[in-house]
Amino acid sequence: MCHMFAHQPQENYQSVTRSIRIGGHITSVRLENTFWTILEEIAASEGSSVAKFITTLHDEVLDCRGEVQNLASLLRCSCLIYISRKAGQPIGGHPLMAAE
Repeated sequence: MCHMFAHQPQENYQSVTRSIRIGGHITSVRLENTFWTILEEIAASEGSSVAKFITTLHDEVLDCRGEVQNLASLLRCSCLIYISRKAGQPIGGHPLMAAE
């Protein structure tokens, strides 16, 4: 099974840093290429740019939780939720990951 993971292209897991303006402030987010690709797909499905999607997500988390503790982790987990819902298979059977 590790063969499948070990032989993926290195470009998949190379990190890329992008600058994004959120709430009038510029912040940098460092994610692996694969996550940027998934975020582009999510944004396109919302009719939005990646920057606008991230800003909207950030603002919604602020409204819900009062703070965003780790934006990069939030984005990675959001990508996993998106992919698992798209596949119709919630991650680990966790109810929050199930399709609504």
